[in-house]
Amino acid sequence: MTLEDELHGWLEQMARSYAVGDAAACARMFSEDAILDSPFAPPAHGRAEIEILHRDWTRTATAKRFDILSFGGSGDLAWVLARFSEGDTGTGTTLAVLDRSAGTGWLCKACSLNEEQI
Repeated sequence: MTLEDELHGWLEQMARSYAVGDAAACARMFSEDAILDSPFAPPAHGRAEIEILHRDWTRTATAKRFDILSFGGSGDLAWVLARFSEGDTGTGTTLAVLDRSAGTGWLCKACSLNEEQI
């Protein structure tokens, strides 16, 4: 499996968890010490805050889609820049830095969401 396939799979899992309103599943895709910055909410530090944020975001289940724009990595570190689209939020980009471990697979360490400017 290529790095692109692995990152695509990670994004697809996030989209599925989001679409069914499973905030806990969304949060488990982040490391315990992750940071999530977004124009849609205050910064979230750590998995617990990220889950609280996703509880609000997934309150009304909605389809979410990611399209990879660019990616890279070395060893057990990777990054992915993707365009997202979803219900009320619309479209934007996300930049995620991920760390891979044997026990958990890819987990996001840092994520920045950016709203598309029209």
